Amino acid sequence: MSMPDHSDVEAFYERVADDRFVPTALTRGPWDAASQHAGPPAALLGRAVQTRPGAREDMRLVRITFEIHSPVPLAPLTVTTRVLREGRSVELVEASLAPDGGAEIMRARALRIRIAPGTVPAAGPGGDPGSAAQEPALPGPGQARPEPFFPVPWDTGYHTAMETRFTSGSFLDRGPATCWLRMRVPLVAGEKTAPLDRVLVAADSGNGVSNVLDFSTHLFVNPDLTVHLHRHPVGEWVCLDARTTVDPYGVGMAEAALHDEQGPIGRGVQSLFVAPRR
Repeated sequence: MSMPDHSDVEAFYERVADDRFVPTALTRGPWDAASQHAGPPAALLGRAVQTRPGAREDMRLVRITFEIHSPVPLAPLTVTTRVLREGRSVELVEASLAPDGGAEIMRARALRIRIAPGTVPAAGPGGDPGSAAQEPALPGPGQARPEPFFPVPWDTGYHTAMETRFTSGSFLDRGPATCWLRMRVPLVAGEKTAPLDRVLVAADSGNGVSNVLDFSTHLFVNPDLTVHLHRHPVGEWVCLDARTTVDPYGVGMAEAALHDEQGPIGRGVQSLFVAPRR
């Protein structure tokens, strides 16, 4: 069955039922015209964890791990959720993504912790009370510069749906890079975009902004993504201060310190399968 034409929708997805979403061309990744970039479906699963019926408002998502079983197609997708463990202070929630009539292609497991504002003092990693973070401040998006995206053979996709600005490195340079990203369109048409949506849409780009080998000669596949958050994000911009390491056996890791305009918020890590392109 062919997918309906949603080319006029200014969002990553259009919701056509409570649990069913149709991707637009803006979700398309840079490597395969028939597959999505993993950022938008990751955000869709994170959204499901947060907005599912009965979700407690006194809990905050602090860790989410995505297992990517296969490329996510540009096809209608169904999202399901279930609570794996429910406690007074901690809960574990699972969300699953599957195409119509197909097997699961992506799964998320999210840890949420009960919050009680003002009950403990903020402290940074050095133990300094009153300071939530002691990492060096990064130049903000206003001090960053646009850089060309690496060549993509289609005009519309994730690369056009995201605004990117670099304070160091670039898509075309190899090595560590620091990149601010902002969504140009909502995650779901007609719905307000949450700050967590913005983080999860961006976090899967860590390897893309800090590549260490030529994309034209080497294949990079991340079968997972884990995001840890020590502070709830705010604002529209998300920064990835990213670096990638690859060993000679074809295994790698991309790690990104995550920031918003107020400072550090957490970390994102991707495992990588790396191989020569054939």
